[in-house]
This record gives sequence, C-alpha cells and structure tokens, in this order.
Amino acid sequence: MDTTTSPVSQLWTTVRDELRDARAARAARKALEHDLSGYTSQADLNDLGAILDRHSEEETADIRRILATRLSA
Repeated sequence: MDTTTSPVSQLWTTVRDELRDARAARAARKALEHDLSGYTSQADLNDLGAILDRHSEEETADIRRILATRLSA
C-alpha cells in the first residue's frame, strides 16, 4: 500500500491549515477588541495603561495597537 501523499494533497492540507490558523487569529483579535471596548472613560484607559506598563511591549503590542486605532478614530 502506497502511503505517500501527493504534492497537491500536501498543498491543500497546508492551505487548509493556514486558513484555519488565520480564522482563529481573527476570532481572537475580535474577542480582544470586544473586551477592550468596555474601557471608555479616561480613568479606565489610564488604569489600563498602568497595567500595560507593567508588562513588556511584546506582551502588550496587540492591546496597544487596538487602543491606538480606537483613539485615532
């Protein structure tokens, strides 16, 4: 029995996996945007900023990007 996978089958598997990962990342980003939408007052944003300052830029980059986009809109 031949158990090798054709290149086309491998390509489809890769594309499917990448699409699944992209969908999961988008869903996580949307959930984070939704969670952050509750921070509306200046006091809330100041508190959130103080919390974010305790963590590295790498850890907080997504949150800071979402907040920056919201503030510029």
